[in-house]
Amino acid sequence: MAKTERTLQGRTIAFLVANEGVEQIELTEPWRAVEEAGGRPVLIAPDANKKVQAFNHLDKGDTFAVDMAVEDANAADFDGLMLPGGVANPDQLRTIPEAVQFVKGFFDAKKPAAVICHGPWTLVEADVLKGRTITSWPSVKTDIRNAGGNWVDQEVCVENGLVSSRKPDDLPAFCKKMVEEFAEGAHRR
Repeated sequence: MAKTERTLQGRTIAFLVANEGVEQIELTEPWRAVEEAGGRPVLIAPDANKKVQAFNHLDKGDTFAVDMAVEDANAADFDGLMLPGGVANPDQLRTIPEAVQFVKGFFDAKKPAAVICHGPWTLVEADVLKGRTITSWPSVKTDIRNAGGNWVDQEVCVENGLVSSRKPDDLPAFCKKMVEEFAEGAHRR
């Protein structure tokens, strides 16, 4: 196994994104880390019939086929949740009730979740940040605090199964901790 000591053999990880606006490297690097650890990533988006359009900051990147519509997804069928960033991605997801409920389902079941950059906006909408310490892109700090969370400025933050990072530069540390938490499974919280 390359680059990781933990195995995700037999584990299925939900990658929830909007159909347009996800930051490409924040999708592809964690996806690769899950695969390298033996896990199975599943791409979930609002519209399963429309490809996901990724972006490299503000420029269009690649497109990705959707595995499942969020309305057909159930947190009980997955071992962990990954929420990539990009400004438009979580801003769209937080307006879709099925996406918000899907995210909340992971926290209700105490399953591990990973989020990077602007991704915590969806967590704010799901009302799962009260009393939690998390990091993000700095512009999301006030929203996290207003949702009852404790925002910190650090490369990677891990608290009771929730892994968070600020930006693409943090991806190596983020992916390592994400795989560790997914390998550990559910937490007591």
